[in-house]
Amino acid sequence: MNKTINCFPAEWEQQSGIQLTWPDKQTDWHSLLEEVLPVYEQIAQAILKREKLLVVCRQKSQLPAFLQKDNEHLLVREMPINDTWARDHGAITIRENNHPVLLNFRFNGWGMKFGANHDNQITPTLAQQDAFATGMNLRDHSYFTLEGGALESNGNGCLLTTSKCLLSKNRNEHLSQQEIEFFLQKILHVEKVLWLNHGFLEGDDTDSHIDTLARFCDSHTIAYVKCTNPEDIHYDALQKMEHELQQLTDQDGQPFRLVPLPFPNPIHDENGERLPATYANFLFLNQAILLPVYQVKQDTEAIATLKSLFPNKEIIPIDSRPLIKQHGSIHCISMQFPSGVL
Repeated sequence: MNKTINCFPAEWEQQSGIQLTWPDKQTDWHSLLEEVLPVYEQIAQAILKREKLLVVCRQKSQLPAFLQKDNEHLLVREMPINDTWARDHGAITIRENNHPVLLNFRFNGWGMKFGANHDNQITPTLAQQDAFATGMNLRDHSYFTLEGGALESNGNGCLLTTSKCLLSKNRNEHLSQQEIEFFLQKILHVEKVLWLNHGFLEGDDTDSHIDTLARFCDSHTIAYVKCTNPEDIHYDALQKMEHELQQLTDQDGQPFRLVPLPFPNPIHDENGERLPATYANFLFLNQAILLPVYQVKQDTEAIATLKSLFPNKEIIPIDSRPLIKQHGSIHCISMQFPSGVL
C-alpha cells in the first residue's frame, strides 16, 4: 500500500511537462550558440507536441519566435541563470498521499567546479513566480547537495546511483555513505538504494552521474552502457559496472533484466579531448523517447535497442553532438515533472 501512496515516481509515468533552461551568450554556450540553439529548438518542439514546456530564460525576447507566442502548453519564466543543466538545478518530484511534492536541493556546480549561485535559486524563483500548479508544495532541502542526474528510480522502491558522485568531495562529504543512504530513503520514499562503484565517461564533469551510465526502462529493466573494445580506456570500468549490475536485486530480491546499449565510437573536441557521448542519456516524454545520437555507426543499433525496449513509444533521434561539447546530453538539459506539477 505505501508504495502507491508515497514514492519517487519513475520517469516513464505520465508527465505534466518538461523544464528547459535556455542557452544565451552569457552562458558557457556563448561560442557554440549557432550549433546548440537548433538542438534546443528541436527538443522544445518535440515536447510541445506532447505535453507542457516550462522554459527558464534570462530574457524572453531572446527566445525563438515559436516560444514567444501564446500557447496553452508553454510557460516562460525570466530570471538570472548561470548555465542550462536543468536536470541538476531543477526540482525533484516525489509523491505523497498520491499527490506530487516538489523538493529543492542545493546545486553547487557539481562539487563547486563551476559557478552556480543563480542556478541554485531557479527552483525557488519558479515557485515564487507561480510556475507550478496551484497548491504545489515546494519543500526546502537546500542543506543537502543533490542533482537529478545522480538519481534513477524504478518507481517501485528502488533508487540507482553512483558512489563516485554522491560520496564525492564538496557535495556532502560530512556525511557517511550510510547516512546519505538513510537520508535518501527517508526524503525520497525509496526502500532500497543501489550503489554502483564503477563506471565513468571521459569528459564528464559530474563525477559519474547515473543518467550517463545506466537507466531504468521499467521497474525491472535496466539499460546500461556496454564497452566491447578492450583497447578503450572505459573498458575495464564498464566491465566492472556490468558485473555490479548483474549482482543487483530489486525491492523484492529479484535480479534485474539487463539490456546493453552500444558504446559510440570516440568523439573528440577541437583540442583532442574526448567528449562524453552516451546513448543512456535519453529523455522520456509522453508517448515518445528523445534519443541522443552522434552520427556514428552505433546510432543504428541504439535506435533499434530503444525501439525494442519501448515498442509503444515513438523513438526520436536528436543529433546531440553540439550538446556533448559542453559535456552533457538530452537528459542532462531537461527535467520532467509528473502529472499535477505544471
